[in-house]
Amino acid sequence: MIDCGADWLRSLARLSPSAIVLTHAHPDHAEGLKRGAHCPVFATAKTAASLRAFPISDTRVIGPNKPFRIGALRFEAFPVAHSILAPAVGYRVSLGRRAFFYVPDVVAIPRRRRALKGVSLYVGDGATITRPIIRRRRTAVIGHTPIRVQLRWCAAEGVRNAIFTHCGSEIVTGRAQRRHALVESLGRDRGINAKIAHDGLRIVL
Repeated sequence: MIDCGADWLRSLARLSPSAIVLTHAHPDHAEGLKRGAHCPVFATAKTAASLRAFPISDTRVIGPNKPFRIGALRFEAFPVAHSILAPAVGYRVSLGRRAFFYVPDVVAIPRRRRALKGVSLYVGDGATITRPIIRRRRTAVIGHTPIRVQLRWCAAEGVRNAIFTHCGSEIVTGRAQRRHALVESLGRDRGINAKIAHDGLRIVL
């Protein structure tokens, strides 16, 4: 399971994942662990430190750009711009010759070419479709880059499939059919099969 936001708090025991991997410590990504977890929790040192008050019995600290394995899957964490107080990473996840990249909250991916090289699928930030939600704090940028820009990243790196999750109000409170059509159209313009995620979605790479 990648990320465990507050809305999973009452469902975590039922889900019973064998491992949980965290991108960052914001409540909508980590507060589902407020009552602990009955499996290993993988996180960067800063994310793990933010969760010290949670009764997590098996925290495994991982380093940026240092691959680690969970079963047969190979994970590599790439630092991304999103938040100053809760530094975030995206994960390149691979099995054999297939890989996907998962980054639910992002402004920029500093090592984008390395992160996206050869991936079959990009799973990205659905906070907004066309309008950036970006602020500056001195030299840092925080917030969310729109789907339109993330599709440009995919096109530049040769990624042909993209799905957007962790959606913002522009998608979840708008006219669903129109929003889905817009994302698909933006993808087609760049030669990318682009969609908005939905509950229960299963993908074969």
